[in-house]
Amino acid sequence: MGRKRTSAAHRLAEWLERERPERITESVWEQLRAALAPISEDRLRRLVRETGLPLDPLVEGVRQESLGSLERTLLALQCEYERAAAAEDRARMRACRRLVMQAKDHARWVLRNPRTDAVKKAQKEEMLLWLMTWLENPPVFSAWLRLRKQALAARSDPAQL
Repeated sequence: MGRKRTSAAHRLAEWLERERPERITESVWEQLRAALAPISEDRLRRLVRETGLPLDPLVEGVRQESLGSLERTLLALQCEYERAAAAEDRARMRACRRLVMQAKDHARWVLRNPRTDAVKKAQKEEMLLWLMTWLENPPVFSAWLRLRKQALAARSDPAQL
């Protein structure tokens, strides 16, 4: 009789119990990809996010649950991108951009979905602006974001004008 297949979540839990990493680093990520193969990057990323363990920026990717999580992860990827640029590590720069492009595609998909409500659409439109700005010029993103947040705050509080 053949071996019973277990879910990726179960295999991940077993691996984490056995290996006990303190953090999901890029090295641990690669080990997990090999141990849980075949598994898509998106599925594995969702599963490791659910563990509650700290994640390296290129493992965590871009989070879009809220503007706060989007800000945190885009700023972390900006730091990674700038380090890679300083080291002339083009592959790492592309990896950072690829994660942001995937997030941009996801935001656009949500916007095209006819079942997305108006509040969520407005949030995703703002997120899409942040993602597009990051992709246009990663090194200036943090300065742009600071100004954007000030503009949004002023718009919601006319007394700040």
